[in-house]
Amino acid sequence: MSNINKIESLQQTLKEDSSNFQARRQLAVLLLDSGFSEEALQHFLYLSRIFPQDSGIFYNLGIVYEKLKDLDKAEANYLKAILHAPEEADAYYNLGLVYMDKKNFDKAVESFEKVLEIDSDDSNAYFSIGLSYFKQGKKDAAKYYFQRTVELNDEDIYAHFYLGNIYKDDGDIEAAQAAFYKVLELSPDYSWAYYNLAVIDYESGNLECAGEKLMRTLELNPKDIEAYKIYAKILARGQMYDNAEAILQQGVNYCGANGDLYYILAQVYKSQGKRTEYEKNMNLALKNHSSLSISPRLVKQEMS
Repeated sequence: MSNINKIESLQQTLKEDSSNFQARRQLAVLLLDSGFSEEALQHFLYLSRIFPQDSGIFYNLGIVYEKLKDLDKAEANYLKAILHAPEEADAYYNLGLVYMDKKNFDKAVESFEKVLEIDSDDSNAYFSIGLSYFKQGKKDAAKYYFQRTVELNDEDIYAHFYLGNIYKDDGDIEAAQAAFYKVLELSPDYSWAYYNLAVIDYESGNLECAGEKLMRTLELNPKDIEAYKIYAKILARGQMYDNAEAILQQGVNYCGANGDLYYILAQVYKSQGKRTEYEKNMNLALKNHSSLSISPRLVKQEMS
């Protein structure tokens, strides 16, 4: 029986007996799982008035309000779920996610630490603490928790990815490469892993390898503006101006008007002595100055 048929069957049951609370609970959960959050909300609210100490109802209300982007009510209901069942780790974990969405990272860490008090081997809690620290710029603390994550779950793609970024920032290139290649081992189509490996090659002067990885990046994610910029610079450095022009035009087609893309395209034309095309694209770069990394004043000064 499909979910829609199950929903219709439960709705019919409630028409016949509105006091069938088990059927109402089943219906509410099924509506929530099927994406009917507003409908699920009404049933859970009804049940919460009948069973004001049922932690599961408040936990599900927290989920509903999260889906409806009402973070304050989601927080309040997760706290009620915890009040009635303080030994349940799921409510603490979801509460931590709400605090992360609200950018209250200290409270998020406290919530995830509560999860670890209940289950010291919860890799998701370690990862979420690491991510909370990472978002605050506390890279050393984040690194510890990401490392604990992969010790417990070596298939956590995102923990490996964030570790790669931290290792790269720390200058530990070999460790960074190993982390990004691990990501690709687990998820061969993860474009950002290819991009970061390409950046490492580019900064190391290994332009041919960087170019190959950037091509793969753009195959997987044709809206990666940074990949277009670096790849075009590599092609221009190798005097492959037609290819550089083509890749930048592709970037504009996929990503829309962008000051940096137009500026780099102008430099490609400048290298070929194509004054008209150069000036046209410099003006387009100025027109799209909100996405231009270089000061418009310097662009004007160069043109003059």
